[in-house]
Amino acid sequence: MPTAVVIGAGPGIGKSVAERFAAAGYAVAVIARGDATVKAVAGAVERHGHPVLARTADSTDEDQLRAVLDEAAAELGPIDVLVYNAARIRPDAPGELDARGQLESWAVNVVGALTAAAHLAPGMAARGHGSILITGGMPEPDPNYVSLSLGKFGVRVLVRLLDAQYGPAGVHVASVTVPGAVSPGSDCDPDEIAEHYWRLHNQPRGAWANEIVHGAPGGPAGQSAN
Repeated sequence: MPTAVVIGAGPGIGKSVAERFAAAGYAVAVIARGDATVKAVAGAVERHGHPVLARTADSTDEDQLRAVLDEAAAELGPIDVLVYNAARIRPDAPGELDARGQLESWAVNVVGALTAAAHLAPGMAARGHGSILITGGMPEPDPNYVSLSLGKFGVRVLVRLLDAQYGPAGVHVASVTVPGAVSPGSDCDPDEIAEHYWRLHNQPRGAWANEIVHGAPGGPAGQSAN
């Protein structure tokens, strides 16, 4: 049975993505910082009838995150799909957030994704397949969201770096850019967004996209290949 891991498995995109892969027959590990959050998501995913592993971890704690990923692989099998959905979303104008705050936001928005990807990508490359999918955002930088703008543009660069390193070995690295606040029934409905992750994972290698912008012109997926 294939396995997917969702880091940042909150009640929005994380839950919808976890359910989308579980509905397709995947064993799923859901990881979040809060115990109540991850248990609620796991409960929703369990209804699909496939193995679900729920664990808490701080995405900025390298040792903790790696240990949880190793546990997921040991219990569910080699990880085929890594979804990194963790983010720190807060408004801050230029100079409003101090250096420590900027570094803490960067650690969640970018470094946690790098830690997880660097830990799992070599195994995917050795097996010749796998997907690393990161939730992006901020199609245009916003001076009212400095730390988030920096982080989401960092995600784009990280995707290109990981693709250069692991893409030739068969690992599909991509981001899903979400251009607004996520809520059911809105233009950024989490169930609709989850379909992008599923499509990216199933794209044939010759047609890989490295970014999908939800709702962008050019088709339902709003794809752009890098």
